[in-house]
Amino acid sequence: MKKVTAAAKPAKRTGAETIDDYLAGVPQDVRAALEKLRKTIKAAAPKATEVISYQIPAYKHHGLLVGFAALKDHCTFHIMSTEVTRAHAAELEGYKLGKASIRFAANKPLPAALVTKLVKARIAENEAGRSYGGRQ
Repeated sequence: MKKVTAAAKPAKRTGAETIDDYLAGVPQDVRAALEKLRKTIKAAAPKATEVISYQIPAYKHHGLLVGFAALKDHCTFHIMSTEVTRAHAAELEGYKLGKASIRFAANKPLPAALVTKLVKARIAENEAGRSYGGRQ
């Protein structure tokens, strides 16, 4: 069996401490799409706090609200609610969906009106006491 030396181990990813740090580390075209998404989220949820949670940019308001991420071949908007995803299924038709997330290409950002509607639905859900994972 081959012994693994310290030099052969992969470096530990340090991760960003702020959303600005996170965005600084992504390619310019992706950064532009995520900056647009960030601006829309902040307008829809002005009382929300920006955080890094699970190594991605996220927003907190009575618990985790929404988040976003840049991946190798797409961006993701994390709705963080299967209920909200189901409730807006008709409007999300045509997008690649996870249980509580939407994938999109950097060159085809999500419409601001859709993002605003989803963020406001999440605010209502969290304010009603149904926050993501019960986290406050």
